[in-house]
Amino acid sequence: MSKKKAKAPKYTFYVKKAIQDYAKDNGMMVGSDAYEAVNAAVNAALSHAAERCKNNGRKTLKAYDF
Repeated sequence: MSKKKAKAPKYTFYVKKAIQDYAKDNGMMVGSDAYEAVNAAVNAALSHAAERCKNNGRKTLKAYDF
């Protein structure tokens, strides 16, 4: 049985240079697959926050939604 690949987020939420600078400042390098993982993690956090916002009857994302 093959696993279906998760659908990629519609938007790109990262700046490669910022991720590379962060890694460099911490004595690390960034693998090419890391960028899409970062994008998926940010997308998941935003989706969760948006759902919480909607469930509370608001249309404005607030810090506490995260």
